[in-house]
Amino acid sequence: QVQLVESGGGLVQAGGSLRLSCAASGSIFSINVMGWYRQAPGKQRELVATITSGGEQYYADSVKGRSTISRDNAKNTVYLQMNSLKPEDTAVYNCNISGRLLSGSTFRSWTQGTQVTVSS
Repeated sequence: QVQLVESGGGLVQAGGSLRLSCAASGSIFSINVMGWYRQAPGKQRELVATITSGGEQYYADSVKGRSTISRDNAKNTVYLQMNSLKPEDTAVYNCNISGRLLSGSTFRSWTQGTQVTVSS
């Protein structure tokens, strides 16, 4: 009922930038929280950043000051601009979106993930 399309991952040199995007479509009535998580090899998944429908943002300390999360409500899309990338940012990045369907039910959807690799 909700489809997410994620894009923007890839290989970048340390110090470079990437912009991830995640677009939601389907029987969506409203979207509440949109966020990004990441999981590096051998590590637990960690929350990177979130943004609420009201625009409130949260950032993990590891990306604070280097990343900006934003959303386009008209397009049901969330973005993660990552600057000054470090090798330790290398991970699979997943988009997570929660909200309410037209049916009234709530939903929480994940993407399969996009690989971000930062070379030193």
